[in-house]
Amino acid sequence: MSTFLAGQVALVTGGAQGIGWGIAQALADYGAQVFVCDIAEEHLAQARAATAVSPWASQIHFSACDVADQAAVEGWVTAVYQQTQRIDILVNNAVYARWDLAECLPATDVEKMMQVGYFGMVYATQAVLPFMRRTGRGHIVTIGSSVGRLYVTPTLAGYSALKAAVDAYVQILQLELATSPIHVMLVRPAAVAGTNFFRQQVTSSKMPRWVDFAPTITPPAIAKAVINGLRRRRAVVNVPRYLGAVYALYALMPRLMCWLMRVGGNGRRDYGQVQWHYDARCEVANRCQKGLQ
Repeated sequence: MSTFLAGQVALVTGGAQGIGWGIAQALADYGAQVFVCDIAEEHLAQARAATAVSPWASQIHFSACDVADQAAVEGWVTAVYQQTQRIDILVNNAVYARWDLAECLPATDVEKMMQVGYFGMVYATQAVLPFMRRTGRGHIVTIGSSVGRLYVTPTLAGYSALKAAVDAYVQILQLELATSPIHVMLVRPAAVAGTNFFRQQVTSSKMPRWVDFAPTITPPAIAKAVINGLRRRRAVVNVPRYLGAVYALYALMPRLMCWLMRVGGNGRRDYGQVQWHYDARCEVANRCQKGLQ
């Protein structure tokens, strides 16, 4: 276990499965006391059971909370602060996702995506800022997405709009807090395999064929990128790193990028069946692959 975050208090929304769960384990592995909230009792029960037999049994704490409920979010954040007298890190990860053609996607689903993924981020961010200002330090990490910058795939109107809104909010927040001791970081992952996002919401047929041949990204890869970004106080973290070049190409030649996305047809790999585990022995600097199997 590293001591990089020893004594620090971290909050993770939507942290009982998928990307959030990988990040929660990594924060604990680096010494933080981690407070996880999630709305799904099933995921909370599974994460509690896994934590009980992990090296971080005394470091990860769980609460049921609907981030779409502002009062609930404020109550959760305040309770953690009253217990610990500090909040050092907030990870905005909670999301509700639906992929479908714009004309087929119910407006209620679009509203819920924004309520959970956007307003949930706003509620949590506004709740922690007074406590971070009080202690004169803090990190606010928000999980965005490459689809918030790349508008190249049908069925993504609702989800891309959500992530574009998140992207804009975080970048402006960075400007607002630029002279403060509070670090704001945006994480933009590409498709992350081995999550309920692909097990329950997105079939391979909704993905472009080229993704089948790209290196597999799993939650531990995102978690390690977050840790590295915290160390270096980065403003934006792309996972994988080549996404920066992809964004530049899209800005110059959007029609070409849209055409490339159609080459080869739809994806065929079942991204939901990819297995992963967080490997505490993995070092960020060594880009270890043990946790990405």
